[in-house]
Amino acid sequence: MLLQTEPHSIFIKLCKTAGGALEELVPIAEIKSRIGQSIRIAGWVHDVRLLGGINFVLLRNREGIVQLATPKKSVTKEVFDAVTSLHPEDVVLCVGVIKESKIARNGFEIIPDSITVLSPSATPLPLDPRGVTDANLDTRLEWRTLDLRRPESTAVFKVEAALIYGMESYLRGQGFLQVFTPSILGGISEGGSEVFKIDFYGKPAFLRQDPQLHRQLAMAGGLGRVYDLGPNWRAEQSHTPRHISEHRTIAPEISFVTDERDTMRVEEGMVVAGVSSVIEQCSPELELLKVSLEPPKTPFPELAFPEIYETLEGLGHKLPEDQDLDRESEKLLSEYVKTEFGSDFFFVNRFPSKVKPFYVMRVDDDPRYARSVDMMYKGLELSSGGQREHRYPRIIEQIREKGMDEAALRWFTEPFRYGVPPHGGFSLGIERLTAQMLNIGSIKEAALFPRDPERLQP
Repeated sequence: MLLQTEPHSIFIKLCKTAGGALEELVPIAEIKSRIGQSIRIAGWVHDVRLLGGINFVLLRNREGIVQLATPKKSVTKEVFDAVTSLHPEDVVLCVGVIKESKIARNGFEIIPDSITVLSPSATPLPLDPRGVTDANLDTRLEWRTLDLRRPESTAVFKVEAALIYGMESYLRGQGFLQVFTPSILGGISEGGSEVFKIDFYGKPAFLRQDPQLHRQLAMAGGLGRVYDLGPNWRAEQSHTPRHISEHRTIAPEISFVTDERDTMRVEEGMVVAGVSSVIEQCSPELELLKVSLEPPKTPFPELAFPEIYETLEGLGHKLPEDQDLDRESEKLLSEYVKTEFGSDFFFVNRFPSKVKPFYVMRVDDDPRYARSVDMMYKGLELSSGGQREHRYPRIIEQIREKGMDEAALRWFTEPFRYGVPPHGGFSLGIERLTAQMLNIGSIKEAALFPRDPERLQP
């Protein structure tokens, strides 16, 4: 039977089971084990090669690329002619027999009995998913759906999914409970102006910068060990490959810590589990992206203030006291740790308390410094955390010192009057970790549909 489907004429013959339902589409990974069988497979036309007596179609879906071969002597005239009508990115369904092939990329090819165009693609394409024609990042993000069809782009998100799977599995194995904290806040949790203000039924509200304070309230509520996985927003006017306006974090919180180093042990265990999951699940993707990974060695090295001032000065960079690390400091310390300890991961501890939020616990013997920890990876900060202040009088004192509105924070501070255990945690940026791990030039490539000061669509 020959059916007309604009703009192509395609021979259609759908295989059916005894019950009349369409057969299951066969995953590419299973095809080689089914040599000689008739299967159904669907995807996008990656490329068409017309060679006279034999035509080839490269069919692509999220699992990879397979070759359809249409030798003139082995297929019907309708199928042979139909291939000449196909365009790149047409969505097609093929029913055919799997044959061994020494020249095909996977060691097999499919000889079609029928090819159905499910959805034709317009031409010309604004972006070439094959990568034959280069496109800059802005063009790729503008046509993100076409860009995601690139095997390299798909690989990034397979890796990211495996990373999250490994980290979540580790936390659950350690007794952590997944919770969902609010994304809409009635006040600013960290001070500053880098927040998105929204209208909440006529009242001013803000998109969260971090699920920090509500995780702490979960500790006050006795939940013990929780983690949150979700989006955060920062209204920074940042135009760098390291920043996006909406990013996702995985953020654990732990009760009854001895000090901030307890949070460091959890974080390094979680990271090792995530990287190991990627190695185990994503070998083809890592090969495609030309990335070699090994599980990080633990414990991660730890550098701490005030000794960091001396270390940096020895590296030729003087950092003013009571100041946060600048980009030059981060790069120099990362190079130093790589040389001295052979590690891409390390912790920076005991930051100056002046540059940290009110909820961070200070060192009792030296309150100039805080029990505040950042994790660095290949020269970039991935997370912030440490031990929180759980003592009500100290929290109030630090709110006043920071010049914040004590009444506006009462919803958070009041529960601390009624017994809250020592606790701590951290928030790790998922896109940043993915981008650094895969040596991607911009964090935006690790966000499905990134948001930045210039980009609100698609």
